[in-house]
Amino acid sequence: MDMSGYKPRLISLTKRPGHTFGFYLRMEQGEDGHLIRCLDMGGPAELAGMKDGDRLLRVNGKFVDGLCHSEVVDLVRNSGVTVAFHILDEASYKQAKTEGVNLSNPQSPSLANGVAKHAPKPKLCYLIKSKSGYGFSLRSVKDEPGVFFVIDVLPGNVAHMAGVKVNDRLLEINGENVEDASHDQVVDKIKSSGDKLMILLADEETHEHYKSKLMKIGSWLATIKYLPHKPRSINMTKASDGYGFLLREDPKQSGHFMKNIDKGSPADRGGMKEADRLLAVDGKDVEKCSHEQVVDMIGQSGNKCNLLVIDKETDQMFKLGKVSPIVFYEDKKTSNLPPSYSEALNLPTPGNSSVRPQVTKEELKPKLCTLEKASAGYGFHLNGIQGVCGQYIHEVVKGGAADRAGLEDDDILVEVNGVNVEKSTHEEVVEMIKRSDSRLEMLVASRSVYDQLTTEGVTVTRLLLGNTSYAQVHHEDSPGSNSKARQEDNAKAASSNKAVRERKSSSSSEDSVDVRL
Repeated sequence: MDMSGYKPRLISLTKRPGHTFGFYLRMEQGEDGHLIRCLDMGGPAELAGMKDGDRLLRVNGKFVDGLCHSEVVDLVRNSGVTVAFHILDEASYKQAKTEGVNLSNPQSPSLANGVAKHAPKPKLCYLIKSKSGYGFSLRSVKDEPGVFFVIDVLPGNVAHMAGVKVNDRLLEINGENVEDASHDQVVDKIKSSGDKLMILLADEETHEHYKSKLMKIGSWLATIKYLPHKPRSINMTKASDGYGFLLREDPKQSGHFMKNIDKGSPADRGGMKEADRLLAVDGKDVEKCSHEQVVDMIGQSGNKCNLLVIDKETDQMFKLGKVSPIVFYEDKKTSNLPPSYSEALNLPTPGNSSVRPQVTKEELKPKLCTLEKASAGYGFHLNGIQGVCGQYIHEVVKGGAADRAGLEDDDILVEVNGVNVEKSTHEEVVEMIKRSDSRLEMLVASRSVYDQLTTEGVTVTRLLLGNTSYAQVHHEDSPGSNSKARQEDNAKAASSNKAVRERKSSSSSEDSVDVRL
């Protein structure tokens, strides 16, 4: 018999560094299967809906019901900080066994964490105070302590640009839950935060969704799409002289840090920066690992290695919100599962769900747009958070210079007149645009293209345009302009940049915590 009458639950759990998933996995005499036992109250497993006596069927899509206990335990332990579990409740499991049901070939769709796969998510928003404050107010509800709604969010202010919306419900301030706090206590927390603030918010739909499932909302459920900084995934293929960087332990602070990155090396081309902190190697958390263990992990990767790194500014932002960047790296990795894994989990296909459409390999390119300033200006707004890096195009005027050059709303700005601005503040980019006089060249990428490239560890540059064509380089049509000639010049420039110089490997340091990889 098949499993058409049974509905296993897909529960994706993420543990914090140094913590567990919050349950015991057991095999007991007289009982079939791998049993979920001893759930920690308030732990990841209990909050996600696991129950005592549930049976474990799959780990990351692999059927485990017939495996020995030690194999399953090793599989879970070696799967990193985020693991997808297929669970069947005790009664259904016993009935399926009695009826001879083939548990390894489910026919009915699984439920993700007991709710729909694409459940709404709360959001983390990072605000940097301007001269006029954070740009929002709070409304408390009479006779309902701990209930606070955002009001008075004006377009263009700090809160609006950080993703805050009117009627969002406030849940956390700098990683601390405020659902039991008074209005005065919440105001004091915001005032004492200084000029930076990380808040967890949920709109009405999101709050009601989790309330109906009796699930507590926390930062582990949140989307990070509104955060201005994110960890970076770096894919590298080893060269004859290694990856081209030193891994160093700093005695003044915990962690593993990058230094002495060779120009033109695999590490440099992958986007590694000086003083980046290493978070994971091939998806495995290294924050609790010794220096020697990390070196061994990188060495065991063979000729290809993926590193998750974080710069100091991004690290400080996540620490403010008491959020592990590893958690959201794993969440980002599993948000767009490859088809084979989706099939293993028996989830709806993209054609039947509301997931973001994938960008094909041919479309994974930025756009180079040249604008000629008109009497009404360039015809777009530049959005960002004051004092924070990362800018995007907004309110492109139809028929204006930006529109004619190919700019679109939500395009991510990468370069201005050949200068990378991904790490420039809003004020710095605005000043660069003002200095460009009447002609402006901008390298941009749609949000979907930018997100997919950065997730894969690809640095967005003009080199991705390849053989520059009319499809990737957009010029506003204006009298006397020679678009074809400009495009040929851009193509030659991109081609010449491909001849990247490689620095010879420097000699190894005698310091025991420095290792060239």
